[in-house]
Amino acid sequence: MDIQQSSSPVPRKRWQRVIPLAIAVYTFAYMDRSNIGFAMAGGMNKELHISATIMGMAAGIFFIGYLFLQVPGGHIAARHSAKKFVAASIVVWGVVATLSGLVTSPTQLLVLRFLLGVAEGGTFPAMLVLIGNWFPNQERARANAFFMMSSPIGYIITSPLSGWITHTFGWRYIFVIEGVLTVALVALWWPLMEDKPESAKWLSEREREYLTQTLQQEQQRFQATAVKSASYRVVLANFDLWRLSTIYFCYLIGSISFVIWLPTLIRNLTKGSMTSVGFLASVPYIAAVAGLYIFGSRSDKTGNRRLYAALPGFFMAAALLLAVLTKQMNWVSYACLVVCGFFQMAHNGAFWAIPPLLFRKDMAGGARGIINGVANLGGFVGPSLVGWFITRYHSPDIGLYVVCASLVLASLLTLTLPASLAKVVRQSEAKTNTASS
Repeated sequence: MDIQQSSSPVPRKRWQRVIPLAIAVYTFAYMDRSNIGFAMAGGMNKELHISATIMGMAAGIFFIGYLFLQVPGGHIAARHSAKKFVAASIVVWGVVATLSGLVTSPTQLLVLRFLLGVAEGGTFPAMLVLIGNWFPNQERARANAFFMMSSPIGYIITSPLSGWITHTFGWRYIFVIEGVLTVALVALWWPLMEDKPESAKWLSEREREYLTQTLQQEQQRFQATAVKSASYRVVLANFDLWRLSTIYFCYLIGSISFVIWLPTLIRNLTKGSMTSVGFLASVPYIAAVAGLYIFGSRSDKTGNRRLYAALPGFFMAAALLLAVLTKQMNWVSYACLVVCGFFQMAHNGAFWAIPPLLFRKDMAGGARGIINGVANLGGFVGPSLVGWFITRYHSPDIGLYVVCASLVLASLLTLTLPASLAKVVRQSEAKTNTASS
């Protein structure tokens, strides 16, 4: 019997089990990498006597360390066990994050931020491999979008928490409290996650059969257009790999700069306490959840990965430009920052559904790692660039203009991706795919 042709819908327990766990893990990952923004606004720079340039480097050096385990993480997850790799990563980065609360010099801060990047680095490609093991192509942009909601959800939860901790106890306790919570997370991850549907005892036989059949058929269908050789030398020579890396690099310059400097921008606009800044900083990430869902759903419904990965960059650049131009009107500028939040991560669902369409399954994990690793240099370049401009010109405006240009470039490059990624499916086919999920 062909499961996809059955009149009864395929069970959806994978959505209720895998996605919440993936969101939980990366919620903590984003919390531990971004809480430095609140520490900066809460007095760390004054206590450690460091300039805006060094603060930008401290925020960005995380992404240098982030490079080291990108390809190994994706490779280990695809060939061995993503579950074990992620569990080990959680413990290590939680410990490093906790130690960040004990720093007494800029050098110690830079070293620990670098090590935090190394510890977290392989988790992202490993999680994408897991999602690829559990969700077929017609569901993958939505699954990716839900997973990427961990970032705004992390900020929604931790922005008020970090603001309150800073206001009540001081900036050091942000790292200590949130790092300890991360280590405790492994107790939830280990017993509840499985690498593949075949090993999940909680999965119904019907859903397991649907997933194994559909994923096998999908791999065979895309075999003709995927990179054939299992050699990373061939993958590294592939033009689309570097085009995707450049696109994501430009997106991350905008996204990470926005995350790191948002608390400072809001505090400069409102002159409020760190508690109020924390609550105000959470609103753009509430908008980001909506943006991820809407763009991911539209990408799955139409099959047009290229368009829905491109549009958010144009819109975020426009909103950020308006936020700068209207900064004398505090709440208008803040509203523009909220709009920036809506588009900040909206490209991710469609973007991360693209690599499995261009690379064969056994190489897609490593390809994702290369793309994410190289691109995350944008996480170093963006905050460092903005910090340099603040120090050099005593104004963040010029740095933010560079961020806007980077977002526009990301969108333009996305529109040059292969035409097959812009294929629009028939409405009837889209409805069938949606019903099967």
